Amino acid sequence: MLQQAIIYCRVSSPKQVTEGHGLASQETRCREYAKHKSYEVVAVFHEEGITGKLMDRPKMQDMLSFLKKHRKENHIIIIDDISRLARDIETHIYLRTAIDAAGGKLESPSIEFGEDSDSRLVEHLLASVAAHQREKNAEQVKNRMRARVMNGYWCFHPALGYRYATKAEHGKILVPDEPVSSIIKEALEGFASGRFETQTEVQRFFESQNEFPKDRKGCVHLQRIREILERSLYAGYIDVPKWNLSLQPGKHEPLISFKTYQDIQKRLQGTAKAPIRKDINADFPLRGFVTCGCCGKPMTAAWSKGRNGKYPYYFCHSKDCTNYRKSIRKEKIEEEFEALLLKLRPSQELFFIAAETFTDLWNIRKARMQEEAVSIKGEIGTIEKKTQQFLNRIVEADSTPLITAYENQVRTLEEQRIALKEKVSNCGRPLQPFDQTFRTAMEFLGNPQKLWTSERMEDKKAVLRLVFADKLTYCKDEGFRTAQTTLPITLLGQLGGDSSGMVGQAGLEPATDPL
Repeated sequence: MLQQAIIYCRVSSPKQVTEGHGLASQETRCREYAKHKSYEVVAVFHEEGITGKLMDRPKMQDMLSFLKKHRKENHIIIIDDISRLARDIETHIYLRTAIDAAGGKLESPSIEFGEDSDSRLVEHLLASVAAHQREKNAEQVKNRMRARVMNGYWCFHPALGYRYATKAEHGKILVPDEPVSSIIKEALEGFASGRFETQTEVQRFFESQNEFPKDRKGCVHLQRIREILERSLYAGYIDVPKWNLSLQPGKHEPLISFKTYQDIQKRLQGTAKAPIRKDINADFPLRGFVTCGCCGKPMTAAWSKGRNGKYPYYFCHSKDCTNYRKSIRKEKIEEEFEALLLKLRPSQELFFIAAETFTDLWNIRKARMQEEAVSIKGEIGTIEKKTQQFLNRIVEADSTPLITAYENQVRTLEEQRIALKEKVSNCGRPLQPFDQTFRTAMEFLGNPQKLWTSERMEDKKAVLRLVFADKLTYCKDEGFRTAQTTLPITLLGQLGGDSSGMVGQAGLEPATDPL
């Protein structure tokens, strides 16, 4: 009867398969050895994607269970090379002992396993060499990856919103993965500007986008939201703390500016705000923005039960107010609000006056920005000197807390330097041409009521933020009091005189052809 044998093969990565060092190659060599020794191969165990340092391996455990179940056969265990068993001396000894205890005997076409002291010494030396090779390979891979990061290339799994592409002079480099990248860009800029007050609002925005990846339940976890908001990668900079690499300029295309990234971090570190109630806010867009004309406190809103169904109302919830719990129909207050928006629409003639005024202001601001660039360059030089001073102190320091404090100072200065460099690069160079910027602004200023009728809650909030400088006061009997408008709205009113430049509820469409 032929001696029964078991073949055990292992690869640590799929790459080994493509390079010809895979499971099939190992098995072929082991079968050739078994044929030469006249062994009958009764089982083959393939271990894929498991590093040689691990002791607990699924297929290894299956093989040990097989050996224990058929202990009487005294199976031969064939491995292609000693490194296939383990690439760590402790792991090698552990698995070697486990195989012996289960009734197996280890053999290989590359080494002769013996029980005498000399054979054991050779075996352990070879196991140590395999461990050294593993550590050396890991060290080389880490050094190469670290160097690539220092050169501005991300070399890990691509962040959400990016994918890898091969480009001349770069090799594999991150590129925006549409449409997800545009969705993330909108969310990041929205959170930085306050369009999204909380991380929960960002979460709801992502969940409303069909193209954004979600879990099986169609949800996006808040942990992912936090990771996206904290990633400097989206601003074009690479952070790898485990390699002591901070804010390395990336060669990939950023989704947002570094200033936007800084604004996001400031908001994350600020006072947390309670998430907006999903069921209430969508039905009552003016909730919290309109204040009671009697006590000055923000009005709330709710659905009230009646005989024939539920009815929406706004009301003051302050117990000290004489209008406490006195309801105002949702239709009434929101219709009056839309009428107020319509009154803020400028006339056609006012657009021509505004165009000349805004052009002059644009040119003045552009000249000032060019002067500001010279001043900013001086600030950058000062920051670079301070950074070098802290780096020198780090070299000389021998206290861990002190070194950590210096490193934090260096990072803070580096963030300031990056922000100033970005600012100086934009000085005198508008993000968009004047005509395009003016047209976009005037389309909104010409008819803010149009954006208000949008079904998106974000659009309604944008109208409140861009049109009004403060909350609106509403009296139950008188309606809205005089509103404090933002500077652009106020300026249009001043250009048009008292109210001659602003149209009534009938309205006029803004002139677009001459712009």
